[in-house]
Amino acid sequence: MLTIHAADEVRHVWDDDPEPIKDGAVAVQGGRVAGVGTLAELERRFPGARVRRWPGVLGPGHLHEGPLPDAPSPRERVHAVLKLGAVAVLAEHAGSPELRAAAERNDVLVLPRARPTAITETGRADLAVFDESGACIATVCAGRLVHRRR
Repeated sequence: MLTIHAADEVRHVWDDDPEPIKDGAVAVQGGRVAGVGTLAELERRFPGARVRRWPGVLGPGHLHEGPLPDAPSPRERVHAVLKLGAVAVLAEHAGSPELRAAAERNDVLVLPRARPTAITETGRADLAVFDESGACIATVCAGRLVHRRR
């Protein structure tokens, strides 16, 4: 199934994106980005796709570079990171087998070092949406909605 995630603005990268897309959208099929553009363009390109509309700014999911937040279980520690808009953690902070297993179950990447994040066609569909206050309202990890603020 193809899903289009639409927002007030889409940024390919978070820092100084030269061309954010107003009324933008990202089409996701499986775990990959199928297209990026305005909502109108993607609705024409992918007729019949499911559309999720989000208030705020949609961009690439973040890398959580510090220790995972404290929580009672590894699953809850990983979920706390997803609630921040992160879709990847550094290996040095996910060293236990339990944390790695919880990350894997949620499609959270465990990376050996920091790397830039961006939305690219055919790239892995790792997205985050933030409202005007900077709070994460949705996180999509490998094409799957894993966090939605209610």
